[in-house]
Amino acid sequence: MTVIYGIKNCDTMKKAMKWLDSHDVDYQFHDVRKDGLTKKHITAWAKQVEWEALLNTRGMTWRKLSDAERDGMNKTRAIDLMFQQPAIIKRPVLEHKKAIYVGFKPDMYNEIFN
Repeated sequence: MTVIYGIKNCDTMKKAMKWLDSHDVDYQFHDVRKDGLTKKHITAWAKQVEWEALLNTRGMTWRKLSDAERDGMNKTRAIDLMFQQPAIIKRPVLEHKKAIYVGFKPDMYNEIFN
């Protein structure tokens, strides 16, 4: 089963889900705020892609962090932060056939599903 992780009201999530719907892809939506994530799950993602790719440093959640919280960010601290504040995870995260893909680009989704 394909699972897409994110926040329902995110514009990028809406685009990704619209793409999946229009291409008749069966998927399950997992709201990271409402449904949460385990540290184990985030750690598994960070083994498949670099933790920097998972951490959304352009969003409000990142900007609200203090300089002390942002300075010296490393994999362990990033995983803890993503667990505590899942809105800081770059969206969407797509799990498909035991692989994960971060972000949404129509060309990338075309390649994954065709």
